[in-house]
Amino acid sequence: QVQLVESGGGLVQTGDSLRLSCAASGRYTMGWFRQAPGKEREFVATISWSGGSLSYADSVKGRFTISGDNAENTVYLQMNRLKPDDTGVYYCAATTVRAITGLTTGGYEYWGQGTQVTVSS
Repeated sequence: QVQLVESGGGLVQTGDSLRLSCAASGRYTMGWFRQAPGKEREFVATISWSGGSLSYADSVKGRFTISGDNAENTVYLQMNRLKPDDTGVYYCAATTVRAITGLTTGGYEYWGQGTQVTVSS
């Protein structure tokens, strides 16, 4: 059973930073998605099983950084220069496919419970 546990969300102001963590029960290709109220869940960033491939949504490029600690089976999402549009529930996702093959929710079999990020203006 794959388990993913997110942490690190909170309430911040525009321009602040947050770091989200996702502790996994094993090593996988991992992704971060977010869902704002009334909107569909959207891709944010992903890192391949090896850590050698990364991909970001255009809306977060240059502000967010995804990284992984393979020894700890933990993935991080460093979020800088946060904006109110970044508000939402952030979900960690995992797939046993070792390469990055897709940037949609359908590309991941396992999901965490989500952590709330709220950016006030």
